[in-house]
Amino acid sequence: MDVYGLVGNPVGHSLSPPMHEAAYEATGIDARYVTFEPARDDIGRAIDGADALGVSGLNVTIPFKQGVLDFVEPDPLAERIGAVNTIAFGDGTPRGYNTDAAGVVRAFEHHGVELAGTSAVVVGAGGAGRAAAFALADAGAQVHIANRTAERARDLAAVVPDATGGGLDTLDRIRDADVLVNATSVGMEAPDETPVSAEFLHANLAVLDAVYAPLETRLLRDAAEAGAVTVDGAWMLLLQGAVAFEHWTGIDAPIDAMNQALRDRLTA
Repeated sequence: MDVYGLVGNPVGHSLSPPMHEAAYEATGIDARYVTFEPARDDIGRAIDGADALGVSGLNVTIPFKQGVLDFVEPDPLAERIGAVNTIAFGDGTPRGYNTDAAGVVRAFEHHGVELAGTSAVVVGAGGAGRAAAFALADAGAQVHIANRTAERARDLAAVVPDATGGGLDTLDRIRDADVLVNATSVGMEAPDETPVSAEFLHANLAVLDAVYAPLETRLLRDAAEAGAVTVDGAWMLLLQGAVAFEHWTGIDAPIDAMNQALRDRLTA
């Protein structure tokens, strides 16, 4: 039996176990998915221990996505983003990937949104914002990053191809954008809050909110009322997990089974 899992602190809230367990059942893989919660300064020992014990792969979440870079060999995209959320073990140094970026692109593709040649606005310059900005730029979009701290947005824009950055006072760029990603947690703890004024939203926009609890955020409700294409955060969570599964197993992820398990848990 193969063992996969999630390392983070805390991890008790994670929706990854039911999603990945459903994938193993659907594909007939003899595997289990478990969670690990090492101390915040023990990620190096945790990775070494997992490798020594024969763990086949790990997902990585807060607060370890950056720190784990010192203990894996990141692929070029993960190195550019500066964060790893998936580790594959084998011979030699564990290999690190960032599947959040692929999750963004696949979520839009699943909803029929073509990213090449579009104008995109990413709200937030943290870990999710970094992944989204690189993903959109690599897919051919012209990216603008808006963040509460403008300097942080400009620093990120400096390393994302052809990107620009600024403060939240630049959100009016959404009026002329094709794509919008909320990569902040706004709307999660206070469902009536939104990072973007409804006046900026329009029918020619595709909106992805990385928040998945609740599934229907204020931003997505406002976007739907404006006639925009809406993509809830569960799609990003699902599809980044699917890419991790494919890195580990080499087979196509059973998207329908994983999606059902995830949404069953979210709506329970």
